[in-house]
Formats: sequence, structure tokens, C-alpha cells
Amino acid sequence: MTEQTPIANTAIPDGYRLNDKGHLIPLDKIKEIDKLRDETVINLVGQALSLQIQMRAVKEQFFAEFHNFVELSAQEYDTHIGGKKGNVSLMSFDGKYKVQIAIQDNLVFDERLQVAKSLIDECLREWTADSNDNIKAIIDNAFAVDKEGKINIRRVLSLRSLNITDDKWQKAMTAISDATQVISSKEYMRFYERDEYGKYQQISLDFANL
Repeated sequence: MTEQTPIANTAIPDGYRLNDKGHLIPLDKIKEIDKLRDETVINLVGQALSLQIQMRAVKEQFFAEFHNFVELSAQEYDTHIGGKKGNVSLMSFDGKYKVQIAIQDNLVFDERLQVAKSLIDECLREWTADSNDNIKAIIDNAFAVDKEGKINIRRVLSLRSLNITDDKWQKAMTAISDATQVISSKEYMRFYERDEYGKYQQISLDFANL
């Protein structure tokens, strides 16, 4: 049997449908259940794409309204707030509702992280000479890479919270801070409603969590 050549992205002739390999298949050769499945998927995805467009428009409107209010509030003090207005919360008068904008930075480490690791290794060699290797395992875990070869930034940065006053360790923590670079930032808007216990519950706009 000769394999069909995939059809170019042109108009599909009447009486045919394009399959997943790019081949034209006569309608009378396609099972009714397969036709119905195709129509169902196309219909659902079409509605999802339309909803996505609406959500993008609403998102832009929400952010604009939020930022406009923050600027309006600043005018009472004859000032102007420049740049991104992240980590700001607006509350309803009765405290039942809260709208929050937070900025999440996308961080990476530059070559100075290797300097920090070298300094930390020197500390560990001195500290663990006469003790077990548990602390070394903790440090190694902080610098471990995932399947994509990336270091968990949060674990590395958490080392700075350790109350260690050793000069060499402090130099390593400074190197970690200096090695941390912000390559991009993203704004998130979250909505909250206070429950009967006084705790704020996030209003989910994630389709999967509704």
C-alpha cells in the first residue's frame, strides 16, 4: 500500500477531512463516532479560545482599574507613584473582600554562585572535620540540580536565614546575594473573600479549581 503524501495547508475539498497525519480522508470512510468526537473537540476548544480572549480583556481592565485607584489615592498626598505598583492590597469598607497585586520576580544566579559554593565548601571542611556529615548533606541538597539541570533558587536563598556568624560563611552569603539576578517580573492579581471564621479565602479563577 502506497503511503499518502501529506496535504499542504490549503482549503480542504468537500467530502473530506484532514487527519492527524495531514492526509485527506473521505467522509464516508470515517466512523460516525470519530466525526462526532471531532465536532465535540472543535466546539469545546472554540469556546475555550473565545473565553480566553474575554479573560485577557477583563484582566487588562482589572489591572487598569486597580492601578488607576492607587494613583488616585496618591493624589491626596500630591504625589505620583511610578513604576510597577506591586505588593499592594485594597480592602472593601467592611473588610469582607480584598484585592491584591503581587509581583513575582524570575530569578537566576550568575557565576558568583560558584564562588559562594566554594566558600561554603571551605567552611564545611573545617566544621565537619570531627563531626558527622549531616550538615554537609543539607548544604549539598540546597545546591542540587533538578532533571533540567537547574538549581532550586529558593533552597539556596534559604541558606541566608541560617544564624551562622563565621566570616567565611558571611562572605558566601554575600556572594549568593550578589549572584542573584532578576531577569523578569510578573504581576499577579488575586481576589479574596473572608469566611465566617475571619480567614481570607482566595477566589479561584483557575478553571481546574472551580
